[in-house]
Amino acid sequence: MEHRQLGQSGPSVSAIGLGCWNFAGPYGPTTEQESHETLAAARDLGINLIDTANVYGMGVSETVIGNYLRKHPGHFRVATKAGIRRDPATGARHFDNSADHLRSELEASLGKLGVDHVDLFYVHRREADRPIEEVVGTLERFRQEGKIGGFGFSEIAPSSLRLAHAVAPVAAVQSEYSLWTRQPEMGMVQACRELGVALVAFCPLGRGIFASQAPDRSTFGEADFRKDNPRFLEPNLTRNINAVAPFKAYASDLGTTPVALAIAWLLSRGDHVIPIPGTRSASHLQECAKGAELKIGATELAEIARILPPGFAHGDRYSREQSNGVEGYC
Repeated sequence: MEHRQLGQSGPSVSAIGLGCWNFAGPYGPTTEQESHETLAAARDLGINLIDTANVYGMGVSETVIGNYLRKHPGHFRVATKAGIRRDPATGARHFDNSADHLRSELEASLGKLGVDHVDLFYVHRREADRPIEEVVGTLERFRQEGKIGGFGFSEIAPSSLRLAHAVAPVAAVQSEYSLWTRQPEMGMVQACRELGVALVAFCPLGRGIFASQAPDRSTFGEADFRKDNPRFLEPNLTRNINAVAPFKAYASDLGTTPVALAIAWLLSRGDHVIPIPGTRSASHLQECAKGAELKIGATELAEIARILPPGFAHGDRYSREQSNGVEGYC
């Protein structure tokens, strides 16, 4: 497995990581055994970056990972996130980047994970009214105390990244980035490259739109994140499935899968881009890993650009509720 740098002075990590939200069941039920089998497959594939958050299943994902790490210590570089508060009664969320909250959540995450530090700690959503410079000061103290190896932010704007990085080096920014979510190319890809910040791309497979089998709304459970997502509502879903079909045919012509080709395309965006496909399936992770082995050149990239030009997707990437806390730009 090829390796990439997690920030200017961060550790070397596998070119693709494993997103662990799925361990908490946002796309369907799963078990701890199934998640542990996926983590074991990651080890075998040379994937050493795993990404979770305190709110994934309200601690379920971190607990599942911690139970695995206690039996199989070492190998993995662990990233987790905090900064989102949820009302236990209503499920409504708001954002808290205060030093006290971030510290208490970090300590709780370390306990669930069974480790004394994490390699990367993100602010999951930025609290709009709190200066980001203040938040960086809090995160830098955690780093100096040895509780985190580096810090980052999820779903912020390039302008916010520059403000934060001017205070202390940011290791990574996490943004949704894939062939059908191209906003990071309007400034974030460039800013991260310029500043030496890793761009960790979540949902690199478009929440399943680039899977070999097209998403089927009839299989979505009540808790499925896609159930109310605009791109998976009709008529958008059918239009998106039809738009992606030629890409899947092209992957077949190349002797590969659409999953591997979509991952390979992201890796071609720059050596600071690290996709983290999320899955609860060991076999699916193996298919994702093939994208790190697939080499595509100018000819293939030009054909992909012809088939799937920027902006081809039908529907917003988030509903109004889902977009709460995401910084807009451009």
